Amino acid sequence: MWNSRYSCHGFTLGSPSYAPITSGKNIRDEKCSRTRPLSIVPEVVDEPPDPRVPQFCATPIRHAIIDLVDQEHLRTLLEEVKTGSVDVDAALLRLRHMPFEDLGFAKVDHHRAIRHGIPEVIFGKGKTPEQIIAIASRLSDQAHNVLITRVDPDAAVHICGALPVEAEHFPLSGAIRIWRDRTVHGKGKLAVVCAGTTDIPVAEEAQITAELMGNEVDAIYDIGVAGIHRLMQNRERLTASRVVVVCAGMEGALPSVVGGLVSCPVIAVPTSVGYGASFHGLAALLGMLNSCASNVTVVNIDNGFGAGYVASLINRM
Repeated sequence: MWNSRYSCHGFTLGSPSYAPITSGKNIRDEKCSRTRPLSIVPEVVDEPPDPRVPQFCATPIRHAIIDLVDQEHLRTLLEEVKTGSVDVDAALLRLRHMPFEDLGFAKVDHHRAIRHGIPEVIFGKGKTPEQIIAIASRLSDQAHNVLITRVDPDAAVHICGALPVEAEHFPLSGAIRIWRDRTVHGKGKLAVVCAGTTDIPVAEEAQITAELMGNEVDAIYDIGVAGIHRLMQNRERLTASRVVVVCAGMEGALPSVVGGLVSCPVIAVPTSVGYGASFHGLAALLGMLNSCASNVTVVNIDNGFGAGYVASLINRM
């Protein structure tokens, strides 16, 4: 195992044209006959391997931080902010494209929180427990909150045991959450609604995501159209929300009904609940896409995470 750090030379920070600076070395691009700066200069650093990074790869895992700016450029930027020649917003715009961490099998985007308001989220399905632990550990070192979705139940026990003690597992949705910073960033409540009890795993994923992103969430379960009086009894809770996430399978009618009751955006989530002709959620998806309620928009089948994420972004506006 070996580690290497890379720093970019020959670029001015934040320059869209990537103009070379005085100290940069230029190389010739034969294809386009233009001179361009030599962008990556490796510097090998002898460091012991991190035990959290799995050692099973056939090729060495590069534990490297890829920086668009070196320390000198960063210091210059901070001095410019201090003197007032660069405002804070412009500095943040430049910093948004700073480091990601290369683990070989994954490139961890540590600046996702600056660009999107939440750290990179780990999709657990298809990853080994060792890969998830390595990525989550890196994120946990840099961020207060970490979210992992769609984790296999057997793997979840192993993963939670290797992560900080704050890690909590939600068996229904398969989510694992580290929730240290519970600051509320949303401007109002979010409602997460599901039509039936079988839809709760998808609704729970939306709720966990929205909470982690700094929202107060009102979860309302089992109010499908087959018992419309249950929905009407919760009308005040729905109308008090700035965004409503509605999860439903079968024919997918609930989002349209909710959309007709509220004036806020409704994010419909089709679930793969139903019998044969539901086609694993396709029938609900098509029904929601054809909703006559103009405030209804739709995410992919079973995508509770996507619904909670977008609802959070809307609630911050």
